[in-house]
Amino acid sequence: MTGICRSPSQVRVFMRQMGMKCRKVAPIPAKADPEAQETFVNKQLDPRVAEAKAGSRYLFFMDAAHFVFGTYLGYLWGFVQILVQTPSRRQRFSVLGALNAITREIVTVVTNTGYINSHSVVELLEKLAQQFSDRPITIILDNARYQRCQYVFDAAAKLGIELLFLPPYSPNLNLIDRLWKFTKADELYGECWRCLNSHYYATFAEFCQAITTCLNEPTGDQQSRLRTLLTLKFQRFPKAG
Repeated sequence: MTGICRSPSQVRVFMRQMGMKCRKVAPIPAKADPEAQETFVNKQLDPRVAEAKAGSRYLFFMDAAHFVFGTYLGYLWGFVQILVQTPSRRQRFSVLGALNAITREIVTVVTNTGYINSHSVVELLEKLAQQFSDRPITIILDNARYQRCQYVFDAAAKLGIELLFLPPYSPNLNLIDRLWKFTKADELYGECWRCLNSHYYATFAEFCQAITTCLNEPTGDQQSRLRTLLTLKFQRFPKAG
């Protein structure tokens, strides 16, 4: 740039030539503790990852997602604005899942109405214990009340499952959170738009089936994107000020 006033289109071209991209501003939890996250990764997460890679332990990341029956709008290239029909958003499809950190297999307990609760968590623990009984199981999960309660602690101890709770405000360390974003398909993962992004489903049943298919029956293209997305590299936040 030479100091001469440029048009917006010229400025955008110049920025692209400099290697810049127009990126959406991303939020990070204001109460996140970078030091606590670093300690958790180094002392608890990394050793379990090493054991899982060596085949001596199963490592899962557990979380719930609540998909409201509506249209998830994203970005599309076009000459005119695209309008997409949207339902009433009065129903939601709740999914509690556990993602295998190594194989990327997703094990789910699904409820169509209401909320995920501690009984849902115990049901999933029992399912994991039954399907993966040949080696120790560790589950990484957040601090939701329905997960961090005595009922869940007692069930995990009875089943011989180790629960490791993330530091507060640490969604960046929960691998399965990337899978939920992939399913909702915002502009960062827009190639999966045929699941939810900018797509209208006339009935709640069709909406639920699209999500279930995306999670449990990924196509070859989805598999390749998931291999890139679900890596065991976690975003770290520098300590503020």
